Amino acid sequence: MSPTNWWLDDYGFDSITELDGSGIKVAVIDTGIDDSHPDLIGTVVGGVDFSGVGTPDGTTPVGSSAFHGSMVASLIAGQGRLGVLGIAPRAELLSISIGLGVPGANTDQQIANGIIWAVDQGAQVINLSLSRNSMNWPISWDRAFSYAFQNDVVIIAASGNRSEDNSRPTAPATIPGVISVAGVSREKLGSTSAATQGISVTITAPGEDLAGAFPKDQVRLFSGSSAAAPIVSGLVALMRQADPKATANDIIQRLIGSAEDLGEPGFDAIYGFGLINPLGAVQSELVSDSNPLGSLDKWVELYRPELMEPEPGANQLLQEPKAPEKLLDQVAELPPTDEPGSERDDLWGFISASNPLLYWLLAPLAPLLWLLLRNWRKKAPRG
Repeated sequence: MSPTNWWLDDYGFDSITELDGSGIKVAVIDTGIDDSHPDLIGTVVGGVDFSGVGTPDGTTPVGSSAFHGSMVASLIAGQGRLGVLGIAPRAELLSISIGLGVPGANTDQQIANGIIWAVDQGAQVINLSLSRNSMNWPISWDRAFSYAFQNDVVIIAASGNRSEDNSRPTAPATIPGVISVAGVSREKLGSTSAATQGISVTITAPGEDLAGAFPKDQVRLFSGSSAAAPIVSGLVALMRQADPKATANDIIQRLIGSAEDLGEPGFDAIYGFGLINPLGAVQSELVSDSNPLGSLDKWVELYRPELMEPEPGANQLLQEPKAPEKLLDQVAELPPTDEPGSERDDLWGFISASNPLLYWLLAPLAPLLWLLLRNWRKKAPRG
């Protein structure tokens, strides 16, 4: 197994060879999926844009964090062409672009619209690697999330990342019935340094140094609950493929019932029900008549009258992801060069670095320029 996808080996995903997510639709509500990236080609079967600045099919990344949706999607269904192999590479992705990082975007309503659209398109899993800057959520989400639960859809959300003002999970991870995912370090010794902690954490998954598809055919590392959530979404896709008759409630019960208990015995605020156990989850036969994570409809009945929706214009902005670390640049389509340090390499590096326009103007003359420089160096006196 490539070290790029270390979690597939460390967590036993590579031993689940009979499952690949075939026939399972996973909706990614994010900044849009760039389906032209080599590791995402052929993965998107439908999409829509609710940001107002993308393309109608949702495959043009939008906002200042445009990279995010593609990185998330590749952890679910990456094809491995450039190194990112997803948990469920044959899953069918729905790309739903919202205005994360778009000034003035009403992301609250866009997310609600995205969930309803995903359900109507047959999504069986919805991934939300995003966090509202609030533990509460708008009324529009009551309707949208309830609609998903009523239609047997499993919703996975990032628990959110720690900030100066908050260290607890935020919506949508706080919504009853939603699988809230926190990330653990690569050594499984505890939550990542940026992870939130609290009773709303359902389960933990690898959330440190995960490789994802990045624009311009690159692969980069990112960490946090946003990276951990798609690991769980991919696992849920495998579980739904393994047992098509299992309900969403059954799937959630199997996921938490098979988890590896870490930290304090039983449920705790750091690991939730524990660390994902992929093999145990797909083999589990547990069932549940109700959502083990609570009822949103019951919560609305009890508490919504007391929690008014924010005033118009008081839309709570989503937490904006940080740019990921650089892992490697793909250079397959760059013109071939001689060994590093050769005359040609020196000349080409100087031209391209000093003036990009000059680079393109002189590109057709590169062989001639290289020969001239080589002849000049041979004739030049040596001191």
